[in-house]
Amino acid sequence: MSTPTDEQDQGVWLTQEAHDRLKAELDQLVAGRPAMAAEINARREEGDLKENGGYHAAKDEQGKQEARIRQLTDLLRKARVGDAPKTVTNAALGTVITIKFTGDDDTEKFLLGSREIAGTTELTVYSPESAMGAAIMGAAPGSTVTYQAPNGRDISVEVVAVEPFTP
Repeated sequence: MSTPTDEQDQGVWLTQEAHDRLKAELDQLVAGRPAMAAEINARREEGDLKENGGYHAAKDEQGKQEARIRQLTDLLRKARVGDAPKTVTNAALGTVITIKFTGDDDTEKFLLGSREIAGTTELTVYSPESAMGAAIMGAAPGSTVTYQAPNGRDISVEVVAVEPFTP
């Protein structure tokens, strides 16, 4: 089982396309800061702040934008950009994992990586910070791992296959 330190050391894997898309979004948000400040000032001048819905809406929007700027800045700082691994033996960032839930014959295939690249693939993307992603990190085909679901139940899955991601 991975620890948060292991995951942080590995960074977040991104394709070049995903990195460029996120960088463009960050640049656009940063460039929009003066316009947002001007909007807040204009709304502030409308009068009583207690009953000024436009002012409060603008402040809320500014808070959301600043949170996204912090999230993108952190993600891009940690990102490992490039191609996914070409050969793999264990579950790692940038690999496609096939699992089977204990007691079920159906399999599920997903990409272990950043949710930020979800738009670049048809596969479901699980973050290594998610409960299942953290449990699967480092697992080899044939291993069974258990993780705790948000509802508190323990869920066991068998790692059926690990393969390189090809976008």
